[in-house]
Amino acid sequence: MLTGTNVLMLGGDARALEIIHKLSELDASVTLAGFDGLHTHLSSAVHAEYGEQLFEQADVVVLPAVGTDDDGKITAVFSNDELKLQDGHVAKLPKHSTIYTGMAKPYLRQLCDNYGIRLVELLERDDVAIYNSIPTAEGAVMLAIQNTDITIHGAECIVLGLGRTGFTLARTLQGLGASVKAGVRSEADFARAHEMGFRPFYTTDLLPQMSNPDLIFNTIPTMIVTAQMIANLPSRAVIIDLASKPGGTDFRFAERRGIKAILAPGLPGIVAPRTAGRIMADCLSRLIQDDLQLRGDGR
Repeated sequence: MLTGTNVLMLGGDARALEIIHKLSELDASVTLAGFDGLHTHLSSAVHAEYGEQLFEQADVVVLPAVGTDDDGKITAVFSNDELKLQDGHVAKLPKHSTIYTGMAKPYLRQLCDNYGIRLVELLERDDVAIYNSIPTAEGAVMLAIQNTDITIHGAECIVLGLGRTGFTLARTLQGLGASVKAGVRSEADFARAHEMGFRPFYTTDLLPQMSNPDLIFNTIPTMIVTAQMIANLPSRAVIIDLASKPGGTDFRFAERRGIKAILAPGLPGIVAPRTAGRIMADCLSRLIQDDLQLRGDGR
């Protein structure tokens, strides 16, 4: 249980609602900022006006999947007010407090470093990332169906990167009857891809693979689908880039070449916010309880 734990929820999307419900069920005291436009009644949480005073008693601060932008702005889809995390806010936090987010940009990391506040990035954890790969893969398939005039069954697909998302996506495409090539960097991933029935190749040899795909799914967050690669694609090809912004595709050249290219980060929160929210809520509640046990609840 989280009785006596003060949780400050700042902004977010529909995933945040699952986190609020979970923490409230565990008897945490949940304060919300950036939810003033929410039509769903949350009797177990307290709405408050955003300000430095909210941070003074917070044991836990929960930020959205992408904690802040490069200037400290917090996404709050349920509010028209601007929420911005600044030095004065973090300075007010008790030293035992922890900030949880999905992933942190340098701005947020630097703020936490400046004031000695612990920062936990949930999407960097294998368990959360692997669970999240399921709605990501389903969302990628949805985009492929919406943006092509062929079936996934029989389609020539390339998946770039066999990390936690890439493996799930490649297996999903294969299960739907697609012919799947897998672009990998390591010998271990090459062997695993071969064992799973994909057709592996090293990403350093990507160019020869670009002559005949119907769909390219990129999960690598560095520029890999370059202008040179796109110039060799057939006009029917569709690129679906799942990497975090700005992605790993030359979108400008793709548009110039007439190739459909879609940047689609954050699919779990778009296609399955309830499931994605439950994944984050379950992990977050376990981590908070573990932290309380380690501290002996002495704060």
